[in-house]
Amino acid sequence: MSRVIVVGAGVVGLTVAVRLLEAGHRVDVVARDLPLETTSVVAAALVHPYRAGPVDLVERWTARSEAVFAEIAASAGGDHGVRLLPGHDAERGEVTAPVVDMPYYLRWLVAGVEALGGTLTRLNLGALPAHGDLVVNCSGLGARLLGDDRSVVPVAGQVVVVDGVALDRWALDGRGPTYVVPRRDEIVVGGTADEGEWSRTPSPEVAQELLRRASRLVPELAEARVVRHKVGLRPGRPAVRLERVGRVVHCYGHGGAGVTLSWGCADDVVDVVG
Repeated sequence: MSRVIVVGAGVVGLTVAVRLLEAGHRVDVVARDLPLETTSVVAAALVHPYRAGPVDLVERWTARSEAVFAEIAASAGGDHGVRLLPGHDAERGEVTAPVVDMPYYLRWLVAGVEALGGTLTRLNLGALPAHGDLVVNCSGLGARLLGDDRSVVPVAGQVVVVDGVALDRWALDGRGPTYVVPRRDEIVVGGTADEGEWSRTPSPEVAQELLRRASRLVPELAEARVVRHKVGLRPGRPAVRLERVGRVVHCYGHGGAGVTLSWGCADDVVDVVG
């Protein structure tokens, strides 16, 4: 089997690494930002496609990921942070969907990579590695440089994390968008979708508006205590790029659906690697 270098340690890069290791490849993950420093850790991570294309592939990738997350949620092994929770979607009505507590889940993925014999190293790259048999580019927004792809743009998403309220349901309204997604010990309230915005500095005014919108969906939030404010930069692109060019397999541009598409895309990467 090949030696593969996976560039990027967000949810897509780590999931790709797990699948490649399971397929028998030797895998080393390198990234400027370690998992708990990436945009992935900010995500509310309700498994639902958002700002990603093309539609036919997104539907297939989402279905595959939903099936894997359901298996993980039902498993007893590891502190994975994946649950199947009911909720209300303004477009789809009452739905049960996977919800992923990202700090726990990213640690679980890292443990999986290491248990399978893979490595994770902090490395600030100016270009894709020139060594190794194959490189898988899961650099997200970094693909503007590493993939020489200016169609990748930041889509800033601000969230407010609160606690002090017991909640076992999620709520989603595509306008705004507005969402309320419970983690194990806290609740993620969002959000925004500011295309072309590079700043990671939260706006107090936006935070107040997020809480107002969310409280209309879930009135209990009026009693919640604000824990922190965060901004993540989604890697926006007209469509996900998943293709092989020579010794490089590109897998980036997942927009607001990195978690949602992760397992489906990882399986396709394994097929492309061969």
